[in-house]
Order: sequence, then C-alpha cells, then structure tokens
Amino acid sequence: MQDYSHDYLLNKQVTIFQPLNGYRASTDAVFLAAAVSHVKRGDSFLDIGSGTGAVSLCLAARLKDYAPRIIGLEIQPELAELSAQSAAANNFDFVKFHCCNIKHMPKEIPFCSFDHVITNPPYAEHDMPSPNLGKALAHNHLELSLKEWIKFAVKMIKPRGRFYMINRASALADILAALHPLVGDIHIIPLFSKPSQTEAKRVIVTARKDSHAPTTLLRGLTIHNEDNLHTEEADRILRLGKGLFSD
Repeated sequence: MQDYSHDYLLNKQVTIFQPLNGYRASTDAVFLAAAVSHVKRGDSFLDIGSGTGAVSLCLAARLKDYAPRIIGLEIQPELAELSAQSAAANNFDFVKFHCCNIKHMPKEIPFCSFDHVITNPPYAEHDMPSPNLGKALAHNHLELSLKEWIKFAVKMIKPRGRFYMINRASALADILAALHPLVGDIHIIPLFSKPSQTEAKRVIVTARKDSHAPTTLLRGLTIHNEDNLHTEEADRILRLGKGLFSD
C-alpha cells in the first residue's frame, strides 16, 4: 500500500484516505455527488471510475437515510483499497468498491441494474499524460474513448434510470453526441470559477434513460466570488453537503 493521507470532505462530515503521490479528489467530485436527484428509498447507485471514492462517500453522507446501495468501480487497486477503508471509517457499510476494468465487468454486477449511474471520467484525452501512473490513469483515456465510456455508463442504468457526469465544458458536444439517442431529459449545468468568468470550464450533465424530453440549459453555478472565497451557493454544497437542486 502506498503512502496516504487522512483527509476530510464536507466540513469533516466525511473521512477520506488518499495517496500522497497520485490521484486525489477535487471539488468536482463533491459537485457531481450534489447533482444526484429524484432519489427514492432503497435506490441503487453506480460510481464508474470512482478514484478515491469521493463521489460515493459524499453521496452516502447525504443519502444515508434513504437506505441506498452504492457501488464504486475503480481500475487502480490501491485506490479501490483506500476507498474501502474510507467507507469503513465512515461506517458506510452500504458502500462497496470493486477493483475492475469496466471492459471486463464482474458477473455479479449486471447491465441495466442501477437506478442512478454517476461518473467523473478521465477528461484529458488529448493532453500529455502525467509521469505519475496513478494520475495518468485517472486523467487520460488510456483504453476507452469518452464515447465508449458514456455508452457503458448508460448500459448500466435501469430503464428510466438517471445518468450524471462532470467533465470539461469543451467536451460537451462529444458528450451530447454519445448520449443521443439513448437518453433524454438532458440538463446541462455550467460551472464557473468566478462571476467575471464568461466561459465555463466544467459542466455537469444529467439525463434520464429512455426519455424523450428535451434538453435544458440550466443556470450555472459560480464557485468563487471575486475575493476567491466560496459563494454561498457553492459553500452549502462543499461544506454542508446539500444537493445542487434541493435540500
């Protein structure tokens, strides 16, 4: 096991263990978890490319009263092991992590079996890979294109289930092309660093499988004010663990 740090999310509501040298969670994971909505008691969740488990852990903290079942899939064994330790440290016995390549899924995780599928996929497909293998695996598409990744995610969703993704805003056209015609009711939420920023760097995309509802561009979320402090809206997500659309 590589050296790791003992960190926190959601203003110390969540304990998370992360490698000192390698992939570490960012606020992207917290915002993505906050985008999950329309949750019913007993719903199942799949976190594809779960990394250090941040999305799953934030979901677990917010939705624990719904008795959810949360599964994370991660290709790096060290990250999957740290994620499992984090889940245990938080007493989230309903959160499980599997180390696997999504091109070779374990039989106990069948297609079309999750109410919600969440993913923060590798987003630097055309960038020079990091010399750190862990970061390269997390940030660069090494085996699957973004299109293939999205199609796999949709395949894992139950009919009428829901899809959630965060990625670079510059990839939005590719994301929408990969989703069509498999899903509808697509919602696009731009993420802006500051009020003065005119172009979003990230987008959250949500959708519903087998829906034919139109695509909607929602009001964006601004993360920092001009003094580089979190906005009130961002703070309620990052510190209080609230949902993007409710709570």
